[in-house]
Amino acid sequence: MAAFPYFDTAAIEALNDQAAAILNCFAAHGYTREEPSVLQPADIFLDRSGEEIRRRTFTLTDPSGRELCLRPDLTIPICKMVVESGAAFPQRICYNGLAFRHQPNEPHRPTQFFQAGAELLGLEDRAKGEIEILSLTVEALHAADLRDFDLKIGDLALFGALVDALDVPAQWRARLKRHFWRAGYFEALLNRLTHGAATDTQRLLGSLGGLSAAESRSAIEGLMDMVADAPQGARTREEIVERLMEQAADAAALRLDPKITRVITSLLNVSGSAQTALAEIRSLTANAGIKLDAPLAAMEARLAALKSLGIDPSRVTFAARFGRNMEYYTGFVFELWSRDAEGKVQIAGGGRYDTLLEALGAKRSIPAVGCAMRTERILAARRFAGGA
Repeated sequence: MAAFPYFDTAAIEALNDQAAAILNCFAAHGYTREEPSVLQPADIFLDRSGEEIRRRTFTLTDPSGRELCLRPDLTIPICKMVVESGAAFPQRICYNGLAFRHQPNEPHRPTQFFQAGAELLGLEDRAKGEIEILSLTVEALHAADLRDFDLKIGDLALFGALVDALDVPAQWRARLKRHFWRAGYFEALLNRLTHGAATDTQRLLGSLGGLSAAESRSAIEGLMDMVADAPQGARTREEIVERLMEQAADAAALRLDPKITRVITSLLNVSGSAQTALAEIRSLTANAGIKLDAPLAAMEARLAALKSLGIDPSRVTFAARFGRNMEYYTGFVFELWSRDAEGKVQIAGGGRYDTLLEALGAKRSIPAVGCAMRTERILAARRFAGGA
């Protein structure tokens, strides 16, 4: 597909017909369509989506000096609208519209694309909500006449439950949970927590971590003032200071027991057929004397729901370290993959994001789970499979 797509009459009609089929499926399940503005305040994305989306977001400044962006997804502005409206929960909202993302590693891919999706906000029965969204995604693809796809599932809550069950210092738990899906970075973090400082920089941070919080902050800010011209990237000065304070505390703290490191590493290496992977996790945790009954039972229920929808279990894979690329996900996550003329392509994805609405101004954590679909890719996959 061209980086700057041009749609003729036939393509527009095909996309519109497909979108109507998907939106009708959503509506049949009680989801009402809404449309946030294409132009959005940049901070709601840059502060909450994570580094992957920050570097792919198109930003601009309006004549009054406000920093704006072209929406890279529709979930965040929809959630922001719900919070500001004070609407009663649960809310079931669907959408279909353009989103925009820079594609630094795939310059041939379009920077604007059509995205359809659904958000289920405020349903307290989390297991029921996850199965509803997962089933809705599959049904919507069937409504669009696409049945040739594979599913990849994961659960950030599963790793979180493991960390909480292990003897891990409190100051490390949140960081392990937040970064476990970042290959390379997480391994370096785990190695540092297990073996201690390996570089002069880490040893310096360790010495700062032995100070009080106020003294540590003052020393780090003083060092930043000495290198004031150093690039900061997309992060603010306060974010950099907080990050360095975390690293300093880690470097000065007690080391992680290598036995705990091995349990964490073993779990994160689990991947493959979903049923086989879950059996492997049950065996691993039993040998370590850890119970993860609740998250494993939840995953079994999701697999049962997929089977009831006619999905072949052999087409469902599980990866323990699968977390998608949005930092706001907090639990169950999934992606659906098919094929087009260029090869394998992701056509849909989603998951649970229970902390997002609170970050956008809600007075408490609100259960939330949703899905998003790349409708041009769905159409291309249908045509590759021989559909209209």
